[in-house]
Amino acid sequence: MQQRKDEQEATAAKTTLRLLEKTVKDMLVDQGRLVEVPYTATLGDTMNALVANKVVALPVAAPPGQWIGAGGSMILESDKQTGAVRKHYIGMVTMLDIAAYIADDDGSNDQTTDVANLEKKMMVPVSSIIGRSFEGLSLWTLNPNTNILDCMELFSKGIHRALVPMDSQMENIQGVELVESASSYKMLTQMDLLKFLKDHASELGEILSSSIKEIGCLNQNVYAITDRTKVIDAIKCLRTALLNAVPIVESSNDFEEDHRQLVDGKGRKPIGTFSATDLRGCHLSALQTWLPLRALEFTELVSRSPLFASKEGVWAPKEMVSCQPQAALAEVIEKIVSKHVHRVWVVDEQGLLAGLVSLTDIVGALRVSLLSKIGVM
Repeated sequence: MQQRKDEQEATAAKTTLRLLEKTVKDMLVDQGRLVEVPYTATLGDTMNALVANKVVALPVAAPPGQWIGAGGSMILESDKQTGAVRKHYIGMVTMLDIAAYIADDDGSNDQTTDVANLEKKMMVPVSSIIGRSFEGLSLWTLNPNTNILDCMELFSKGIHRALVPMDSQMENIQGVELVESASSYKMLTQMDLLKFLKDHASELGEILSSSIKEIGCLNQNVYAITDRTKVIDAIKCLRTALLNAVPIVESSNDFEEDHRQLVDGKGRKPIGTFSATDLRGCHLSALQTWLPLRALEFTELVSRSPLFASKEGVWAPKEMVSCQPQAALAEVIEKIVSKHVHRVWVVDEQGLLAGLVSLTDIVGALRVSLLSKIGVM
């Protein structure tokens, strides 16, 4: 009986190992060419590009030889035939970068001023705001031959996306590359990785049946804003804490709290989510009027945007995606992929916040479990 069990485990481990030998290239089969913006694009142009392509981050391209890339990177696009360098990727701009710039009051607490200056702010070149969030401070690349485990190692460190050079001259190099020249690039994200693993769930075996608590991807530190926090202050909170989203909790009548600041969300009742991604659905004219609103009102208004409508064009209230600590990892991954969210709020039986699960948490915990399963650790 024990021998049969050992044989089954060995067979399952070999199946998983074959999956993990697949590469970044295998995850990019259906992806088109990289979407980018030039360094001269205004923030308004950049927001339009984000909306049109339904993405939350874009690389910024500039003429070669005139810029130092984020983190000192030299990620260049060159002509496939001649090798002549055509452009230099100097950074990544995210919705959080734009939100941080919008919310920057230069020491003023006058929210009316923020609204009045918004149109002027949206005319600045995108190159001037790179680096306002952690994501834009450095550019990451992954060789297309990098295996899944090495890819997971990068994404488990909080890196959300990486450029992948196609037709690279450095075919034998794997892992993270700091200097690269290629004729074209594609983008690989944490979400792409998770979708790929979900599609190959049968090859991962029993790991996905473990609860998020058992596997160690439940993050018990959860910061929140209250239902009285205004949009402009919510954006500032995201910028200060380097967060992309926070739950909105019911304000407390038991004690005085500053609704302009983040609060400890643990044990509080979540009633919504405020995310930098939501700003992608705002047209400039709407954003000007929405900044002074409460964040909870904003989430209800933005959910009516055509960008967030169903394929049938039907509007539905924005859903707060949550689970309990005992939820299986497979269930949480299904929610993340199907709802296209980057975190799931974890609640107890009373519906009070117990923590969160992010893509970074999942990738990190899953990688450790996979290494253990195939006998590397």
